[in-house]
Amino acid sequence: MTEHIKSAKQIAAGLILHNGKVLIAQRKRGKDLALYWELPGGKLEQGETLEQCLKRELLEEMALPIEVDKFFMQSVYDYQFGTFAINAFLAHSVTDNIPILSAHEQYKWIKPKEMVNYKFPPADIPIIENFIKIHSDL
Repeated sequence: MTEHIKSAKQIAAGLILHNGKVLIAQRKRGKDLALYWELPGGKLEQGETLEQCLKRELLEEMALPIEVDKFFMQSVYDYQFGTFAINAFLAHSVTDNIPILSAHEQYKWIKPKEMVNYKFPPADIPIIENFIKIHSDL
C-alpha cells in the first residue's frame, strides 16, 4: 500500500441492495459535494473495522440495519479538501423499514442501471461503473 493511500481518509460505503434495487442518498446542502448523490456510509473511526463502520453509519444516518456481504472494491480520489479512500462493500437491508434521514437531503432505491442518471462524486464513479457492469441485468 502506498503512502498516498495510507494517508487517505478511510470511508466505508455501501452498495446496499433490497428487492433488486440499490440505495443512494443525496448529500446535504452546505457540505462538501453538496447535493451530489452518494453511496451511503461514512468515515472510519478508531478501533472499528470498515464493515463495522458501514453498519454504524447506516444506523446513525438512516436508522437502517444492514448486513455486509463482501468487499467490492476501493477507489482513491484527491479532492481539494483531502484524499479519500472509498471502500465499497456489497450489503443488503435486513428490513423493509423506510430510512429515516439525519445526514442527507433525500434517498432513493433505484435499479443499478439507473445510477448513470445521477451526479455522484468522482471517487464513487469507478465503483458505480463496475457495479453497473456486474448488475446490468437488474
